[in-house]
Amino acid sequence: MSKVQKVAVVGAGLGGLNAAIALIQRGFDVTVYEQAPELGEIGAGIQLSPNASRVLIALGLDRAFEAIAFEPNRHVVRNWKTGSITSATQMKGVFRAQYGAGYFGAHRADFHAVLQAAVPRACIRLNAKCTAVSQLGDRAVLSFADGSSADADVVVGADGIRSAVREDLFGPDAPRFTGHIVWRGLVPNDSLPKGLIEPDMTAWFGPKGTVVHYYVRRGEIVNWIAHYEADWREESWSIESDWREAAQAYAGWHPLLNELFSRTQRCYKWALYDRDPLPRWTQGRITLLGDAAHPMLPYLAQGAAQAIEDGYVLAEMLAANREDPQGALVAYEQARLPRTARIQLHARERGKINNKTSAFARLRRDLGYRLKRLLKPKEHTYGIEWIYGHDVTAGARGPKSAAAA
Repeated sequence: MSKVQKVAVVGAGLGGLNAAIALIQRGFDVTVYEQAPELGEIGAGIQLSPNASRVLIALGLDRAFEAIAFEPNRHVVRNWKTGSITSATQMKGVFRAQYGAGYFGAHRADFHAVLQAAVPRACIRLNAKCTAVSQLGDRAVLSFADGSSADADVVVGADGIRSAVREDLFGPDAPRFTGHIVWRGLVPNDSLPKGLIEPDMTAWFGPKGTVVHYYVRRGEIVNWIAHYEADWREESWSIESDWREAAQAYAGWHPLLNELFSRTQRCYKWALYDRDPLPRWTQGRITLLGDAAHPMLPYLAQGAAQAIEDGYVLAEMLAANREDPQGALVAYEQARLPRTARIQLHARERGKINNKTSAFARLRRDLGYRLKRLLKPKEHTYGIEWIYGHDVTAGARGPKSAAAA
């Protein structure tokens, strides 16, 4: 069996570029195929928990990332109507000691630019829409919309929830509309009343909805995301809405939220889709990564984080098994699938917990959080230490930055 050298990554999003970096650092010849005519990301926020930012440390990207990010003080849960704090988890000054890495908010475009800078431009092919993948002996072949093709020793489908690679491997399978939609907006901090938004990652829980806001870009911008249960099914991230529509959905919620919405210049809206966990991701020399493998609801802020973990583990498995690419991909799948499946299902459940419509159920939930805050103040409100404490870089060979030394 030939030694793995050429790896094709389909998709130049956060997960695809992160995987490319990890593979390049381990000596692989990587080409990233991206269907768009230019590289870029939607103007929205992203959260990176310690399990993901730990990977950036191992890849030597932590300094560049932290220079464009913001480290919130706490994770705070607030009552939708009164604004009172139901629970709070200290993050800044604690998570680095507890997990070896911090928790950050960032602008997706800023993070994408950090990843782009670490991938040689010659490794990225634009206007390359992958329409099919196949296997011929000891190589995998990619076909593109323009009629061209390419081959590689291994193909990684990092092409999102409607992945062409996934469909070619396992057949058509429409994503599941979750009954949840979101509005998103960005507000410059200097356009808000001073002190309106505290330097926390704040989640407001209320009937049929959750509103989250946090700082990005060194604290210069507030990113907000308003989740709501509604039957509206347009999936595109580029559909513009109006802040007034979000304000109407959250009428009766705390006035701070209306103030935040009203300062938004451009507001976007889209429906949330996910899928049930797959029983496998891999066939021969082809595998999946990120949303192509395990799309999930955003209630645990783990979509990008799990894609980042995927890429690192994939690179490690291929580096350790260069003579057996199929075995390496199976080992990658076995290492990752149980964890991501658990998080997919947990994210669904988290949405139900957040958005309870029964006043009694919300009261019981909040009293439980308040009691936990008194009895176990160091534990996360959600009890998700098992997510944040997972370290895919343990024993890794990747380069360490001076900040991590």
